[in-house]
Amino acid sequence: MDLEFHFDFGSPNAYLSHLVIPEIEIRLGQKITYQPVLLGGVFKATNNVSPAESMRGILNKPDYAQRETQRFLEAHSITSFQQNPHFPVNTLMLMRGAVFAQSTDYFERYLNEVYHHMWSAPKKLDDPDTFHAALIESGLPADEIFTGIQQPEVKARLIANTEDSVARGNFGSPSFFAGAEMFFGKDKLEAFEAYIAAQA
Repeated sequence: MDLEFHFDFGSPNAYLSHLVIPEIEIRLGQKITYQPVLLGGVFKATNNVSPAESMRGILNKPDYAQRETQRFLEAHSITSFQQNPHFPVNTLMLMRGAVFAQSTDYFERYLNEVYHHMWSAPKKLDDPDTFHAALIESGLPADEIFTGIQQPEVKARLIANTEDSVARGNFGSPSFFAGAEMFFGKDKLEAFEAYIAAQA
């Protein structure tokens, strides 16, 4: 069964899922494929909005969401998460970079480092100079990546990834697929893992 994580660096819940995925992979004995999608494109195609926008003006719900995140951090002993003061960050460059990095031997390092600069040592990564400097700081080939994100085939692949993800039922991030079965949100990771184990 193909296991996929459809992600966008702009989602804090996708980052938290990213930190937990290695534990799940070990228990399942199978890798989960990362599929870059553009969250803004998913929202536009599905008439969806971010949780921050959907909860605006609602009494109690934002406080509960914050508490739920804290529970998740505690349950998984996560200490590296910080809210990005520049949120929301336009992730178009970052996601094109992820698509390009899939064709290199540093894709996994790119994932870890960009997530680090977004949610562990938060920066305004939609500023090209800031993003370029962050890549250099992480020892990644910044100039090569910046050239790569301008390639027409990279731009087209991100669009295709996003459209395909929506066609399969996605409406946000993080979303997980076990074959044709979709699970949405970091709180569904347990159900995602249980479903895969049951199929096995």
